[in-house]
Amino acid sequence: MLFKQNKKISNMESMEMSLREFYTQTYQDDEMGTEIYSENTFSDLYTVLIMGLDVYSLIGVSDSIIRERLFAGLADIKNVPYSEIYELWLNPSISNELLSLN
Repeated sequence: MLFKQNKKISNMESMEMSLREFYTQTYQDDEMGTEIYSENTFSDLYTVLIMGLDVYSLIGVSDSIIRERLFAGLADIKNVPYSEIYELWLNPSISNELLSLN
């Protein structure tokens, strides 16, 4: 299964969750999750996206499935469609236009 539905927790709590913690809890069968940098959070991921920086450097793993799953997690936290997170990654200059992400 590519994406799993996440338990709803508060936005603030979720944004401070470690990417590795989220990934290893949600995708327990994917051993690559332990390679994700443990110190980075969804808040860090969002900042990297809006600044147009290298997402893979933040994650620590150059795997598109892991990136997509983390983007899906961020979309759930922000309560926006996955496509908005993906579009932000492709075109960070639109961050001011995506008012629903703020």
